[in-house]
Amino acid sequence: MITKYLIVFIISMVPMVELRLAIPVAIGYGLPTIPSYILCIVGNMVPVPFIFFFARKILEWGSDKKYIGKFFSFCLDKGHKGGEKLKEKAGKGLFLALLLFVGIPLPGTGAWTGTLAASILDMDFKKSVVAVMAGVFLAGVIMAAASILVKGGLGAIM
Repeated sequence: MITKYLIVFIISMVPMVELRLAIPVAIGYGLPTIPSYILCIVGNMVPVPFIFFFARKILEWGSDKKYIGKFFSFCLDKGHKGGEKLKEKAGKGLFLALLLFVGIPLPGTGAWTGTLAASILDMDFKKSVVAVMAGVFLAGVIMAAASILVKGGLGAIM
């Protein structure tokens, strides 16, 4: 059982899939929902301070390197575009926009991208972490509810 929890925790830290995949995996494994939800939130939030303080610097440093430059430039552009869209749509409601950006579980809108966008926009660290965490809570609730419904629906069919 500890191995399953460890797998779920690691999945929740992976960019692009984060807890959006980790929660369905946990429910698929038959792990208890509440402890899995908490574990996924913690795992999803572990990289956030590192992304906020270091990702932008690393991406800028590597964007002109021979082998990694294209990928680093892509990540930097994605974060910049995400940040600009947030800023454009949000105006003064940037906190709420960041929360919803992270909280609505669509591809490319998780804690990694949201934190990178907040860093690129030079948002306040504490405010951006709170917005990202609230978004992760929201995404977790949505994914848990959807996963439980799907699992229940499949169980009824089979």
